[in-house]
Amino acid sequence: MRTVDLIVKKKEGLALSREEIHFLISGYVSGKIPDYQISSWLMAVCLKGLNETEQADLTMEILESGEQIDLSSIPGICVDKHSTGGVGDKTTLVVAPIIASLGLKMAKMSGRGLGHTGGTLDKLESIPGFQIQRTSEEFLNQVREIGLAVVGQTANITPADKKLYGLRDVTGTVESVGLIASSIMSKKLASGASHIVLDVKVGDGAFMKTLEDARILAKAMVKIGDNCGRKTVAVLTDMDQPLGCAVGNANEVEEAIETLKGRGPEDFQELCQAIAAELLLVTKVAASKEAARKMVDEAISSGRGLEYLRKMIIWQKGDPRVIEDYSLLPQAKRVIPVLAPKGGYVKKVQALRIGRAAMILGAGRQTKDGVIDAAVGVKVFAKVGTKVNKGDKIAEVYGNDLNVEEAVQEVGSAFEYSMEFIPKHKIVLDIVS
Repeated sequence: MRTVDLIVKKKEGLALSREEIHFLISGYVSGKIPDYQISSWLMAVCLKGLNETEQADLTMEILESGEQIDLSSIPGICVDKHSTGGVGDKTTLVVAPIIASLGLKMAKMSGRGLGHTGGTLDKLESIPGFQIQRTSEEFLNQVREIGLAVVGQTANITPADKKLYGLRDVTGTVESVGLIASSIMSKKLASGASHIVLDVKVGDGAFMKTLEDARILAKAMVKIGDNCGRKTVAVLTDMDQPLGCAVGNANEVEEAIETLKGRGPEDFQELCQAIAAELLLVTKVAASKEAARKMVDEAISSGRGLEYLRKMIIWQKGDPRVIEDYSLLPQAKRVIPVLAPKGGYVKKVQALRIGRAAMILGAGRQTKDGVIDAAVGVKVFAKVGTKVNKGDKIAEVYGNDLNVEEAVQEVGSAFEYSMEFIPKHKIVLDIVS
């Protein structure tokens, strides 16, 4: 078998067998196949695509390139959720404790963020003392005891994906549904959960800009999950504006806690309830959508979801007092209001501009080794459909020493207005199962 023959085969639009995909992936990971040949194959994939069988085979080859988490010692049903990323997305911090409080097990490995804000791990590390690195024994024991852990991904998970993604990023081969789906699903399968709910973002602040493209990606990932024996559902959700109000790290933790107290922003609370409900439905813990939503609402109103977040913080050595005292979270030196320049209805809040403002303040990182300032960020108070008067406070910028004035300008320019009535955005756009 020769690499060049497989490149030509894919260039001609022909499907590769499992053995041929294994030859390419194992050869690349071992160093036998050089970057330039895999780059050529990746470009052929981008141009000609992968069929469903190829996507499943590629996923399994990436999965089997490294360690897989064995959750069989944990009693009950282990679930996972994944978001394709967005501005203000702190959903795991709410959904995971709700789900654990309802009897499912959330053994979640998360990553750090590259881009406008930190990832889930960075947000959690804004809680004083919180430890995201746990041994395998500590991780499994915590899930057995409280049904919940959110920890850092081990270095041995899907090493093939790390190599492939690094190459795709510099060769213009990121935008391929088959490659994206295989990358995401290999990591989800490696994490060991039997049931997975995917939150696929759509719009200005998302990788998939249109509902049609997002639906294609969602269907591909659901098919891979099902073909690999994992029950998988995808929820397509709006990212044409920031999710909730808070964008940053510490202030997103605060908003997540407020949501578990039943006081979260309407759109964010709706999304968390929808994702949690789908996890209850896919595992058959709830028999209907109405029953699932009722269970989720009760987990919030009773305070049980909040209590499970407290348990996780304690188990992972964080300071649980942050649940009542937000001043224990990192605090920005300056809080600058952003005012509406005119009256009318908010027509648009450009998620990418808000994300860029958070980034230049220091809330995100541009390289893997970048340092995040957990205190800084943005809060958006006027969402699409809100009626405002000139001079109303539409947002706040939380800054320290970096680019505060530039961030204020960026936030202000993210808003567009209309004198005509603008309806609110729907947060859940579709469900693929």
